[in-house]
Amino acid sequence: KCLKSSFTKASVVRDVLREGGRVSSSDSTPASDRLTFMSRSPAETLAFGEALGKISEPGDVYAMAGELGAGKTWLTKGIAQGLGIPPDQVTSPTFVLMHVYQGRVPLNHFDAYRLGSSTEMLDLGAEEAWFGDGVSVIEWADRVADVLPPERLDIHLEVAGERARRIQLTPHGFRAGEIVKRLPARSADPMDA
Repeated sequence: KCLKSSFTKASVVRDVLREGGRVSSSDSTPASDRLTFMSRSPAETLAFGEALGKISEPGDVYAMAGELGAGKTWLTKGIAQGLGIPPDQVTSPTFVLMHVYQGRVPLNHFDAYRLGSSTEMLDLGAEEAWFGDGVSVIEWADRVADVLPPERLDIHLEVAGERARRIQLTPHGFRAGEIVKRLPARSADPMDA
């Protein structure tokens, strides 16, 4: 099933929000379908992101969450590198809200940190980007969870040491599940870093 086929589902989400409803973002993904990668350094986070970028296709959506300094932008730089975009071009879009970088496929980089509501995310043209010809990364996606497309890869980053980060991937939908199956998993003690 292609991610683009879920455009009608996203339209339903938008319509529910317009009518004042909420969309559940509860997670029913079995633990066996999730992947945890333990990064011991920013360089490993970048490399993991690059592996993700190399297998990314138009329509892939990566919804990132994690505290300040957890590595969301480092991971995005890696995804960009995997798409053929120099990682030094990638900056946090906090004050711009969205950057588009041109690579093998475009990278739509959103930052929901300063948004006042989920509908502001849609006002940025997020749906067009999510179901367009690029790959989309949303930093602080937990702040706009009720408007995220139903088919996506949730990525939670957690500080696990001075330089170590725990990266938990939770797939939603067939394509996201296929991505997770193709990525390297490593469960390690962050104290080994």
